[in-house]
Amino acid sequence: MSSPLWITATPLASDGELHIGHLAGPYVAADVLSRSLRADGHPVLFTSGTADHAESVELRALRGGRKPEEVAEGFRAAITADWLRAGVRLDRVVRPGRDRGYRRWLQELLLGLYAQDVIVPRTRLAYYCESCRSWLHGAYVTGACGHCGARGEGGLCRRCARPNDAELVDPTCARCGAPGRPRRCRRLYLALEPMRELLADHWRGAELPPRLAVLCESLLEDGLPDVPVGHPGEWGVPVPVDGFAGHRVDSCFESAAMQLFGYGHDKQPLPERALHFCGLGHAFCHVVLLPAILVALGLKLPQAFHVNDTFDAGCGEPDGAPALWALDLLTEFGADTVRRHVLTARPQGPVHGVGRADLEHTRALLDGTWNSWLSRLFAAVREDSAGRVPDAEPGGEGWSALRHRLHRAAEDLREAYGPEAYDPRRVVALLDEVVRCTADFGYVNGFERHRPSGAVRHLRALAAQLAVASALTAWAWPVMPEGATRLAQALDVPPGGPVIPGSLVPPAAGTRLAPPSGPVFGF
Repeated sequence: MSSPLWITATPLASDGELHIGHLAGPYVAADVLSRSLRADGHPVLFTSGTADHAESVELRALRGGRKPEEVAEGFRAAITADWLRAGVRLDRVVRPGRDRGYRRWLQELLLGLYAQDVIVPRTRLAYYCESCRSWLHGAYVTGACGHCGARGEGGLCRRCARPNDAELVDPTCARCGAPGRPRRCRRLYLALEPMRELLADHWRGAELPPRLAVLCESLLEDGLPDVPVGHPGEWGVPVPVDGFAGHRVDSCFESAAMQLFGYGHDKQPLPERALHFCGLGHAFCHVVLLPAILVALGLKLPQAFHVNDTFDAGCGEPDGAPALWALDLLTEFGADTVRRHVLTARPQGPVHGVGRADLEHTRALLDGTWNSWLSRLFAAVREDSAGRVPDAEPGGEGWSALRHRLHRAAEDLREAYGPEAYDPRRVVALLDEVVRCTADFGYVNGFERHRPSGAVRHLRALAAQLAVASALTAWAWPVMPEGATRLAQALDVPPGGPVIPGSLVPPAAGTRLAPPSGPVFGF
């Protein structure tokens, strides 16, 4: 078997529950690609993790009077459960606090890079809170980004994706609100400038979206920064280098390194190619830190990137309304509705937001087109063919033209599902077109049942529609796996086959249909 295509999604900080912004970002989109590739027979390894050692986890624990490990454990369990509810099937989820050998692996990686002078000690300014008597880093400090002016936390800017260590304007302690004072602090840094030529060569060969290309070229033009690898603190993996007792591995560096642990690169060869899904705010970890680690280890890995803008969890809701939590939405609307909607709403440009009214619209669309057509089809088969697949060749008025259009749609779907031209929005639009055209075909040919000589013609039209329904158990499975599986069970066919024109075949004649009591897609 050939080496798998490696698909990654950003490790999620276990400081809160999964919300719709996360689903609309990397996770559902990466899962759709993973499913489509598997259905086509390609080996895939889909990995992610939880950033249990993020500063935001410790900060939430302090505010709630709890231990950081309790916060991380509780939210990790909730996040992974919600991934499953949303149909996101990850092969491996790295759990830094629980995975055996993880801490030692990370420390050995850091020690190896330190021995190569890739990680070096530097004395630089960092922020300190006199009131709390603690160093400020990551979620512990807020301010305006020194590059783009956007307000946010320390570490990485969510708007421009650049590191802002000691470069915030008006830094403020997130715990007490006191101003952060610059102090000299000796820490370990990943020195990127010595890797300039190797990184530049990597970025030239990578499939970078324009926003990431701008980021990388800007970094090269300004001089590649030294990126902190550790900081004084009590939460996280201890830095194993002599002279840095009391320091912990930086969560940004750890998130990048975690990807390699998830793949298990030290136990198996790297894949021929990797596809990374991330939000813009985490892009630096994927497009800079991970390649830098690979370059330092002497590993060459072609990589492509799918990046989305940051999605506001409460977008579309009235001011002051609570965030749209994944568990609530999945319980209320179902995985099919939520997955379909976030793929169309997945932010590629300015974010306009989404609220419950938008999800209601998506559910109504599924009911008014997909489920309505299937309900009519099942009813017609029950009334005109005793609930069994008719013994007739697909046909009917306009079937030749529709079949040609459907074959073309299958080829277009295959392209949009593929890694080279992956476009989940186009996938949804193509699937909707297939259903609308078939529903129109069924309506027109429905009149045949009332013509004395039209019974056979009507049965042929039912067989044609059942062929489309059977194809949708494969064509729609990556996007709406629950509905595609219910449809496959109703037709007594296996779900999740390859997206090809050859799927356009009705179930075996005489098969008794078993339609569900409720909607097929969504609920």
